[in-house]
Amino acid sequence: MTFDPQKMGALIDGFPDMLRTALDSATRWPSLAGLDAGSVTSVVVAGMGGSAIGGDLVAAALRDALSVPLVVVRDYGIPAFVGPATLVIVSTHSGNTEETLSVYDEAVQRGARVLVISSGGEATARAGRLGHPALPLVGGMPPRAALGYSFGALLLALGRAGLVPDQTAALTDATAEIAELTPIYAATDGPADQLAAQLVGRLPMIYAGAPLAAVARRWAGQLAENAKTLAHWAELPEMNHNEIVGWERNPDLLARTAAVFLHSSDDDERINRRMAVTQGLVRPAGGVVLEATAVGTSRLARLLALVHLGDWTSYHLARRTATDPTPIVKIDQLKAALAV
Repeated sequence: MTFDPQKMGALIDGFPDMLRTALDSATRWPSLAGLDAGSVTSVVVAGMGGSAIGGDLVAAALRDALSVPLVVVRDYGIPAFVGPATLVIVSTHSGNTEETLSVYDEAVQRGARVLVISSGGEATARAGRLGHPALPLVGGMPPRAALGYSFGALLLALGRAGLVPDQTAALTDATAEIAELTPIYAATDGPADQLAAQLVGRLPMIYAGAPLAAVARRWAGQLAENAKTLAHWAELPEMNHNEIVGWERNPDLLARTAAVFLHSSDDDERINRRMAVTQGLVRPAGGVVLEATAVGTSRLARLLALVHLGDWTSYHLARRTATDPTPIVKIDQLKAALAV
């Protein structure tokens, strides 16, 4: 019996196709001119889990293009600054995420501008009643596996709304590069599988420079949900000011860690120096030190390539440990307990 009866591997393999679908869908979107981006002073992306990580990744991809702050909210409420000059993007794959709908309510009460990105559910229905623009996603899959749809929609929406230059060409080019990488990362004994082989039985500690912190977070989340392996992430230089000291004690625990450092040519040279020194300080503590480097001809392509590598690494780890990557039993149990 296959370890992947619900075909999570096929969904990961379809990442570039999802990005293409997002590009195609954008040509049929309603006008977003009503958002009046010229007077927007802040953007909030409200979401949870797989519906929130797209916001972090878009913020990373557009860090040199966004002229207003973009904040990702994973909570029931929103910051005090949210008001009529804020664009709140309600991102919920199912359309029924409890926390995100609570943010939707509060955003309406504050008079914020609202854009919904969802496959349906209450969020889409509410947008119809309130006259808010809603961008449709393809449904019927775990939200974490639908990143291509949600990331693409959010990235293109910010361009369409006039908050950044149009991203269509950039995403089209990046998607073509990801499609070329997919069979390489999917392959048994390819770079993703080789990483996974060294993670078996270890606690992954994912480290990245601040521009790639969102990718490190995605890696940890995918390892947890797909491979059912607890993972931790942190960013440099911040971890150099606190967490690195924690590598001094509990040698038996540290011997079973895997410190995974994510790199990109977009990293500041000062980050590269810190990473090299940090690896030297971590290595004697035990475990293994691994590296993964983004490839691609643009910041966007490199970001998505490193995300894709992490997704495949989590899948290969699930395969190597005979773990079904799709079920999320403890999340289901948590939701059932909260519903009582």
